[in-house]
Amino acid sequence: MTALFVNQLTTLDFSFLSPERGVVGETWLADVVLYGDLDEQGMVFDFGHVKKQVKASLDFLADHRLLVPVAHSSIQVNSDKNRLDITMESPGAGTINCKAPAQAILLIDAEQISTDVLTPVLEKALLSELPDNVKDVKLRLYNEPIEGAYYHYSHGLKKHLGDCQRIAHGHRSAIQVHVNGVREQSLEKQWAKRWQDIYIAIREDLIERFEQNGRAYNRFGYTSDQGYFELTIAEHLCYLIDTDSTVELLAQHIAAEIGKELAENSNLQVTAYEGFQKGSIAVVRT
Repeated sequence: MTALFVNQLTTLDFSFLSPERGVVGETWLADVVLYGDLDEQGMVFDFGHVKKQVKASLDFLADHRLLVPVAHSSIQVNSDKNRLDITMESPGAGTINCKAPAQAILLIDAEQISTDVLTPVLEKALLSELPDNVKDVKLRLYNEPIEGAYYHYSHGLKKHLGDCQRIAHGHRSAIQVHVNGVREQSLEKQWAKRWQDIYIAIREDLIERFEQNGRAYNRFGYTSDQGYFELTIAEHLCYLIDTDSTVELLAQHIAAEIGKELAENSNLQVTAYEGFQKGSIAVVRT
């Protein structure tokens, strides 16, 4: 057999449920290798089709979804037609409940979400869609190496017409802060700590606050193009803002908050990433 490979074919931005950490935003890069016999063109599979069909399949399966390890004893799943109701109970995260269209959630028969768990699931799905001459598919899922501070955040963009509207998807994102042209890694670390495994929510989407078993909770909800979404999550796992949570507005928010603590006439630049190799730059003069 012959092998064809494409490195960094796609980027999967998603969130997953973790009994230890709560709702965790994540970004994995995907390399793919196709093993098989040569077709009449002398190819295992056309590179153009790999970049379109295989990438599209991976994105459809796992990108911008909430991944749920349904074999874990803390997680319960209820379904009704084309909707899912997911509840996780854990000592650290408390109760987390997500109600959403089924297309926004991927159920994984495992006790935790990891690259080792998700890889064979995606490989099997991809192989079933490829021509008969393709005999095997191997994926490598991995984190981007980031030098410096980064955070995991989850959010939903209800105004988005694509899959970003899903209430619990997320990213693993680097942050860079420069004050008067000098990199300030201490400020980067402060924001990485503040937004470690955070759910960034829009204040207007807050339906109610309540207490349960001595813990404060927020319940968020909205209706968007794909349907009605709702998320209940402990208050200590949330960060509320007054705007939408696009990366442009998040960069501006961080810059505005940092700017309050700087001396007058300081030049501030915040580079906030949204996953891999994309993001926004906010520039402020105090």
